[in-house]
Amino acid sequence: MADKYVDFVIGKQKNIALIAHDGKKAEMIDWCDEHKEILAQHFLCGTGTTARMITERTGLPVKGYNSGPLGGDQQIGAKVVEGVIDFIIFFSDPLAAQPHDPDVKALLRIAQVYDIPMANNRATADFLIHSSLMNQEYTHKVLNFRAHIAERAKTL
Repeated sequence: MADKYVDFVIGKQKNIALIAHDGKKAEMIDWCDEHKEILAQHFLCGTGTTARMITERTGLPVKGYNSGPLGGDQQIGAKVVEGVIDFIIFFSDPLAAQPHDPDVKALLRIAQVYDIPMANNRATADFLIHSSLMNQEYTHKVLNFRAHIAERAKTL
């Protein structure tokens, strides 16, 4: 099937979502401050408290969605599906239970489905933000969902 995949383009200016669990918010703010010059060249958004704290402490403009436990992770996931967000930095806290863990897992899954870069710790975020791909367009192939569903329907 020639149309099994479609090309998605991540523009030179990235739409980056910034998310951090409570135990990682200070680390996220420090990371954003450290990379302020690079981040300022991109469109930034994030979940509620994280977005507000980054803006207050670094001066970077960050569009805020709801807090994660109040649906913010789901909002970010929906924006990935819509093609609005194409890069996620999510400092998750592996040592603390999260009441919205199913939402977090859904966000991780949707990032995989749409093949977008996602860092879940500082080291990975450093590697991504310093990649030569940050300064150029990037075309990647994503499963053609319409063709996939049509093909799957034939076998049901």
